[in-house]
Amino acid sequence: MKIATFNINGIKARIGALTDWIDEAAPDVAILQEIKSVDEGFPREVFEDKGYNVETHGQKGFNGVAILSKLPLEDVTCGLPGDDSDEQARWIEATVVGDTAIRICGLYLPNGNPAPGPKYDYKLAWMERLHARAQELLTQEEPALMAGDYNIIPQAEDAARPDAWRDDALFRLESRDAWRRIQNLGFTEAFRVRQTGTGHYSFWDYQAGAWDKNDGIRIDHFLLTPQCADLLNNCWIESDVRGREKPSDHVPVWVDLAA
Repeated sequence: MKIATFNINGIKARIGALTDWIDEAAPDVAILQEIKSVDEGFPREVFEDKGYNVETHGQKGFNGVAILSKLPLEDVTCGLPGDDSDEQARWIEATVVGDTAIRICGLYLPNGNPAPGPKYDYKLAWMERLHARAQELLTQEEPALMAGDYNIIPQAEDAARPDAWRDDALFRLESRDAWRRIQNLGFTEAFRVRQTGTGHYSFWDYQAGAWDKNDGIRIDHFLLTPQCADLLNNCWIESDVRGREKPSDHVPVWVDLAA
């Protein structure tokens, strides 16, 4: 089972690039972030015509997450538990039923800037709720993954210029500590199991020629439960997508599971 996470930065702005990528890459499952569309406005027929089951958790103009799957989707839930007042569309779950059932959690973690401030407080509070949901996933002792745009630079090697990010919400110590607390529950960070060293990025800003300079950061991640990590064949970043016409500022990150 080949699964990709992809922050598309607007379904309307990126529909051509996204459908071209879908046709070429043919993921079994695509976990999308920043669809920036209400559920009714998402062009689900485009993907259904390509053989995908579509589930969305949308929001007008901002945020929004979706799962596209060639395989059946069961037990779909939307919204990260722990705060009924949170109206931001940043979390979607479904079980993908292949040879092995995989619980898929798609997320768009808050950016948190400017930090410190209310947006950063929201980011850290959201990560506390994520920690709680992660614990619940582990207690079920089943294959599950949490994937998406985490807006977290885990280590200095995950940025071309780490010093430029020291005071940013993506790299502040509190953010990285919250990330490590989740990972240390028992999750495997899929990419770093298969790839080491510097120069691996999943995001390049549109400004200041970041793509041409390879001035990137790695903020799109897969965290796997132990039962899911046992199925991991490979994980990689499809960086060339950033150089195509009308690209997102993110690129797809993939896992290949023996499922």
